Formats: sequence, C-alpha cells, structure tokens
Amino acid sequence: MPTYNLKCTKCGHEFEVLLPMSHKKTPPCEKCKKKTEKVITGGAGVIFKGSGFYETDYKRKDTGNKTEQKTEKKSSGEDV
Repeated sequence: MPTYNLKCTKCGHEFEVLLPMSHKKTPPCEKCKKKTEKVITGGAGVIFKGSGFYETDYKRKDTGNKTEQKTEKKSSGEDV
C-alpha cells in the first residue's frame, strides 16, 4: 500500500497515511476531523550505494577491451 501525504483544508494539519490505491476518499483530519486533500510531493529517488551492480555483476566482457585501447592512444599522444 502506498503512503499518501494529506493536508487538512480547514486547520492545515499535514500527516501521512497508508491507503490502498483503490481507495477513493481521503480520511478526515487527525486533529479536527474535517476534509483532507492529497499533497503532491517529489517522492523518493533511487539511491545506489557501493560500486554498482552493473559494473560488478552484469557487465558483458568484451573481447576487444576498448578501455585499454583508449588508454594506449591517450598515452601515445593521439586524439581519441
């Protein structure tokens, strides 16, 4: 169930509540029991920690090894 941020239209109290996505009406304010509305927020971003799963687990091994070829060209003074 997603968490929704709600704001009271009467007293301005903001709070969070877990509601099923199929729920149509917002629950009343926790403080004054008046009507509430959903507050649109930015949401949470995805945070990757560590060295990254792509580099360590799923990356295909190239037979040409392009990174070594680029390094050799840079060290010899050629433009890449």
